[in-house]
Formats: sequence, C-alpha cells, structure tokens
Amino acid sequence: MTRHERWNALLEVLADAGQLTVEEAASRMNVSAATIRRDFDQLAQQQMLTRTRGGAVAQSVSYDLPLRYKSARNASEKQRIAAATAELARPGSIIGLNGGTTTSEVARVLATRADLHAEGGAPAITIVTNALNIGNELAVRPHVKIVLTGGVPRPQSYELTGPLATGIFDHVTLDIVILGVNGVDVEHGATCHNEGEADVNRLMADRADQVVVVADGSKVGRRAFAKICETSKIDVLVTDGTVPESTAEGFAEAGVQVIRA
Repeated sequence: MTRHERWNALLEVLADAGQLTVEEAASRMNVSAATIRRDFDQLAQQQMLTRTRGGAVAQSVSYDLPLRYKSARNASEKQRIAAATAELARPGSIIGLNGGTTTSEVARVLATRADLHAEGGAPAITIVTNALNIGNELAVRPHVKIVLTGGVPRPQSYELTGPLATGIFDHVTLDIVILGVNGVDVEHGATCHNEGEADVNRLMADRADQVVVVADGSKVGRRAFAKICETSKIDVLVTDGTVPESTAEGFAEAGVQVIRA
C-alpha cells in the first residue's frame, strides 16, 4: 500500500469512526505506530483531520473529501464504468462533463479512443466542463476541443461554480452530458454534496439531449444534500456489478437504461 492509498484509507476509516487512536490505525493499516503518527501529523497540517493526544478525530467536512483522496476508492469499478460510458459518445459529439473521479476516468478514455482522433488534427469531439482537472488533462489533446466554464473552483472537487459558471449554458447545447454524482436513487434522483455544483450540473442536464449518470455501487441507492435532477431526467445509469438486481430493476421501471459494467 502506497502512502497515498494509506492516507485515503485512513480518512475513510476516520470518517466512519469519528476518531482513531494511533494503535487502532496502525493495526488497521498494518504499519508501525511511528508511521501512523507521521501520517496523522501530515494530514493535520493539510486540515484533513484534527490531531489529538494519542490519535486523531475527523474534521467536520470529512464527508466530502478532496478529489485527490477519493481517486483510490473503487478504482477498478470506476475504470470499467468509464470504458462503458465512453462507448456512448460518437465522433462529432458535444459532451458535457462535470467533476469527479469517475468522470475524470471517462475523460481519459475519451481522450485515447482511436476513432476520436480525426484526420489532420481537427477536433473530433467537443467537451464542455466545469472541472479544472479535466480541462488541464485534455487541453493537450488536439483532437478534443475543450470549453471550460468560468467560476470559482471548489478545492474538494476542482469544479467551477457560481454565476460565472452557470452563464455559459445560455449559449451552448450538448448532445450528451455525463454526470458524476454522490448519490442516485429512484425516489430522489441524482444528488451531490454541494448546492453550487448541483446548480451547474442541473444546467448541463437541461441543455443535453441525453443525460448519463455514472456512479459506482457505493453511490447507488443513496442520496446526498443537493438535488441535481429527478430520476425522470436520467436516460442512462452506468454503474458496476455490485448493484443489486432489484435496485437496477427499480431504475428500469422508472425508464432509466441501466448499464452494469
């Protein structure tokens, strides 16, 4: 386990437990107490936890960890979801992407699809995104035209939010929007933690001919604070094989095509 993976695991355990002693954390991570003390000290410097005598307690924002600490969660499932989702795009498509670990994987797959490399270096697809990390990764791809919204970035997700982010959607249309979410269920639809991100994501969905939600099994059947859109607005849900058949059938009965990668 790398240091990055260990930090990710520590933060997830801490978010669930609320507090950990050095000894408990060392036992869970199978490392020395000295290693855990260094980890706790370094994470405390980044304000990801609060150091206590003999351990650490979770910060109040631990439910919405920064993107760089989420990338190791369900990584293989997200890669399969991304591969299946990218197949929905066609050459010439105008694609909306919001921020998140799964949509970042989708962007990487789209960037490397052979049939999207147009002759002569002309853009083969257009991607409209409010995610700084996606824009940064794809800006060097000559076959991808990148359109970034304006706005103020959230450090947790690298997503641009606010009036400068929403104004662009008065001027663009999308063939397909691919939305990463923090929760999606039949009753409450697609949701995320932050209301500013929800506003931008909702406008993306409104401007798109097809709405695709990507979510690994840990997010299906759950809801978060801010609503993005109703289930009736979702055309396709791309998820993984951990989602129960009964849950998938519920979405299908609501008119959502379910793809389990």
